[in-house]
Amino acid sequence: MRILVVEDDDRVARGLVTALRAASFDVQRVATAERALSAPSADVVLLDLGLPDADGIDLLRRLRERPQTAIIAVTARGEERDRVRGLRAGADDYVVKPFGVAELLARIDAVLRRTRTARAEPERVDPPLRVGELTLDVNLREAHMGAEPLPLTRKEFDLLRLLVERSPRVVARDQILDQVWGAAWEASSRTLDTHIASLRAKIGATPRIRTVRGVGYVLDEA
Repeated sequence: MRILVVEDDDRVARGLVTALRAASFDVQRVATAERALSAPSADVVLLDLGLPDADGIDLLRRLRERPQTAIIAVTARGEERDRVRGLRAGADDYVVKPFGVAELLARIDAVLRRTRTARAEPERVDPPLRVGELTLDVNLREAHMGAEPLPLTRKEFDLLRLLVERSPRVVARDQILDQVWGAAWEASSRTLDTHIASLRAKIGATPRIRTVRGVGYVLDEA
């Protein structure tokens, strides 16, 4: 598997490259947005959002045009609004510095596992899922609110699909974490909350993702 590290800090980049190569990944490191855009395609991009030559969110959106590439934002910007902004721009995951190598490798394994599963699934035609004006095409992995497309990341789509499939029933937090992130990966409650906040911002008021305190979430049509 090929990983592109986009990081302008030489010290941080050296540590990342060393750890990833020790884990048997094929790694290329670049330090600028220009080099990132001209680099060969990778299975995973580790993207520092604080590059010197471009806005990291703009670069994230441009890299997101490569549908077969998973993107993990690796950044010092840890506020919730920053995480939501990165996820809405197309990041598949978001890691805040400083972080441990074991955590980063686990997150890389998780996004690669989801990518491999999506590619290995046999072709089939499933009917679209609908709640109110919200429509999910599970075959193309596309979402629309009325006629307007909704730009969703992989995890956002998986999370919304689960809520749509179970609507109007409540889905427990533990069940969401297990089915969207996988039993082998312990995603934090904050990670789930961030994705819910991003989905709410994209969907709007109707249908509404409602919090059921102490239990989980439910997608209400009205």
